[in-house]
Amino acid sequence: MALPAHSSARTPSVRLPALRHFGPNWYALVMGTSIVSSSGAALPVHVPGLYTVCTAVWALAVLALIAVAVARAGHWLYHSDQARAHLLDPAVAPFYGCLAMGLMAVGNSTLTVGRSVIGQGAALAADSVLWAAGTVIGLACTVVVPYLMVVRHRIGPDGASAVWLLAVVPPMVSAALGAPLVPHLPAGAWRETLLLGCYGMFGMSLLATLLILPLLVGRLVVYGPLPLALTPSLFLVLGPVGQATTAVNQLADAAQGTVRPEYAAGFGAFALVFGVPMLGFAMLWLVLAGALVVRALRHGMTFSMGWWAFTFPVGTCVTGAEGLARHTGLAAYTWLAVALYVLLAVAWLVAAVCSVRGLFSGALLAAPLAAQPETGRTT
Repeated sequence: MALPAHSSARTPSVRLPALRHFGPNWYALVMGTSIVSSSGAALPVHVPGLYTVCTAVWALAVLALIAVAVARAGHWLYHSDQARAHLLDPAVAPFYGCLAMGLMAVGNSTLTVGRSVIGQGAALAADSVLWAAGTVIGLACTVVVPYLMVVRHRIGPDGASAVWLLAVVPPMVSAALGAPLVPHLPAGAWRETLLLGCYGMFGMSLLATLLILPLLVGRLVVYGPLPLALTPSLFLVLGPVGQATTAVNQLADAAQGTVRPEYAAGFGAFALVFGVPMLGFAMLWLVLAGALVVRALRHGMTFSMGWWAFTFPVGTCVTGAEGLARHTGLAAYTWLAVALYVLLAVAWLVAAVCSVRGLFSGALLAAPLAAQPETGRTT
């Protein structure tokens, strides 16, 4: 998303001026790149050469995480006034959830793809550390950002935004990506604790999402389409929906041999009873959001970092469809996963190429302009 400019009571630091407006939204690049790798490796069809490509994309994700983390550290070090202003801006603060999700996404792709490069032991250690760090940061974000929205942020009646979801979806990511770690713990209480803890975070994020979605839909119906630059944020709704579908399927797999057989069977049934309608809603929202994006493009929407919303959320729908294909054996879900992955790959290529071009031109590091609202509805 385009980050609004802020004024400062003192003269901004002249050290590393390019980092002045380098916000937490840049972690979306890390998330989108990671899920291209991990979801591609898990596709239920064999595509020659795809695993090699996914390995290369995983390496890019690792490099991107390091680069963004270093740049963000420089932002806090040399432009702390702007960093504090970001926390007090309701349009920017939720993006701190991207830090948590970026860490966990890279950890998961390391375990699923990177292990062929660095070995199973190192991959497991890296995923465990990144998942734990991302979970702690994500839980903190889930509490701190809504708290700031209540006591510090000032939001107008038409201010509901899909960006708010970024603050509450990290626990859902923790639930989905924590499931593959369950079998690596000692059998018994350790495995069961992590499994049920993941289900707890699943419920936490799901209920928070269900509180935000009606506000967003109400804002769209009452006030009309979002400003052009913010239209890609509608794809963020796919994140918690697709990740919830992924989570219940991953956790159902992890439940086998972790809890009593009757409970494991119940978790398996829940994966289908919950996951099938959730993915159905995701497809409905994908069409609606896609139509609004096409409209925005026709009205002059140009590239911004917000276009990375077309990657990770769509990737969660890929992994959700992969899980349903695995548990139902239906070819329909297999080919849905493939179709969504093609969409994800195209979106990632477009966002990556435009981001590289914007970095070299300096456009993405310049002070952003505040989005101008549209006046009335247009067709």
